[in-house]
Amino acid sequence: MGISLVSRAGRNAPPSAAVVTTAPPAAPSPSRRQLLAGAAGLALAPWGVGWGAARAQELRYFRIGTGTTSGTYFPIGGLIANAISNPPGSRPCDRGGSCGIPGLIVVAQATNGSVENIELLRSGAVEAGLAQADVAYWAYSGTGSYLGKPPFEGLRSLGMLYAEAIQVVVRSDGFIDRMADLKGRNISLGEEGSGTLVEARLILDAYGLSESTITPQYLKPGTAADRLAKGELDGFFMVGGYPVAAVSDVAARTPIRLIPIDGEPAARLRRGLRFYLDSEIPAEAYPGTAPTPTLSLGAELLVRADRDPELIYGVVKALWHENTRRILAEGHPKGRSFDPAKAATDVAIPLHPGAERYYREAGLLGDAANETNARAPSVAPAKP
Repeated sequence: MGISLVSRAGRNAPPSAAVVTTAPPAAPSPSRRQLLAGAAGLALAPWGVGWGAARAQELRYFRIGTGTTSGTYFPIGGLIANAISNPPGSRPCDRGGSCGIPGLIVVAQATNGSVENIELLRSGAVEAGLAQADVAYWAYSGTGSYLGKPPFEGLRSLGMLYAEAIQVVVRSDGFIDRMADLKGRNISLGEEGSGTLVEARLILDAYGLSESTITPQYLKPGTAADRLAKGELDGFFMVGGYPVAAVSDVAARTPIRLIPIDGEPAARLRRGLRFYLDSEIPAEAYPGTAPTPTLSLGAELLVRADRDPELIYGVVKALWHENTRRILAEGHPKGRSFDPAKAATDVAIPLHPGAERYYREAGLLGDAANETNARAPSVAPAKP
């Protein structure tokens, strides 16, 4: 069985059963909080035995940029990392163990979210990253919030994983019932580098509001939740697959409500941005909350086009293996909504050739995905 461990180990940390100290060539900063997942063979074996086995087989590292630890991307990324890692000594796939690529160790790295993940991919600081569909498309095409920036034409998708909802969280005793009531209030829009901030600005604009008509804060979800619970904040935006840890945390401390995102402003957003979908956050998604209409959009796993097609094929094959889907379903409520039948047809940008090969072999590559990939510019794979 794989294990998931949170580590702040730096380069000078002593060998430990909980830390893989062989770092990739461009290892993340030692101050970056990481979740090292899937290192069962190394963690369960004595140091000398596990290390010897590891050195006998070449190790490869695959870093996934996720999100804040109080959001949805980080736990989902950790589950994916745990499922597709396959270090030496792992239990065989046919015995319920890892079905990933032999020798691959996957690291789920905490980040600020979609925007930062795309920049990390652009610089080559991570091998993969989670991002909202609209942010991915704008970065790829140089439009929307990326207007005036060079298009990231070498950005590719491994598939749409699940839909994430736009959530506006307020205290039940704060006399805020609709979007217009946010005017003049102290509201967190999400921190710089997050997809939440991108969506918050779009939603405010759609309802005739802006950062000048509220008192904006730019906080991490956990910090925003804590301040809301203490009465120091009137509300905060959050984009994620419910239940989001930060929202669950504040709901356990003080009664909350979710503000509807509906009516003509929402309809106008849907008409103008093809990535938005009508959705509803169900009753009791958080304690005491009512059914709430909102907008949602896909969360995609992204890589660079120049990644080795064989490696990416193996990653995608492991991602959709029945063992992985079980781990995801048991590990997080959103894990139950992962659907390979929708993964390839709902992508915002072209599929990576390795991912396209997997979906084609599995009979899951629909016309929409074919059309998206037909528009992709040619990018040569990077040299090893």
